[in-house]
Amino acid sequence: MLPKGVAHVAIEAGVTDFWHKYVGGLEGGVVGIDTFGESVPAGALFKHFGFTVEHVVETAKSVLNG
Repeated sequence: MLPKGVAHVAIEAGVTDFWHKYVGGLEGGVVGIDTFGESVPAGALFKHFGFTVEHVVETAKSVLNG
């Protein structure tokens, strides 16, 4: 599905298990939230679980730099 030799990063505001077999298996990165049931404003949850622009950029850089 995704070609080898190309950097891959999946961004999922939910469970990331599905993506690991496609992206992680190709030495890519996955950013997502693998918990359920928290109840605070979305912005606070995203920051708490690392679902932020900064973390996405950090993940992409780590994939690109090997």
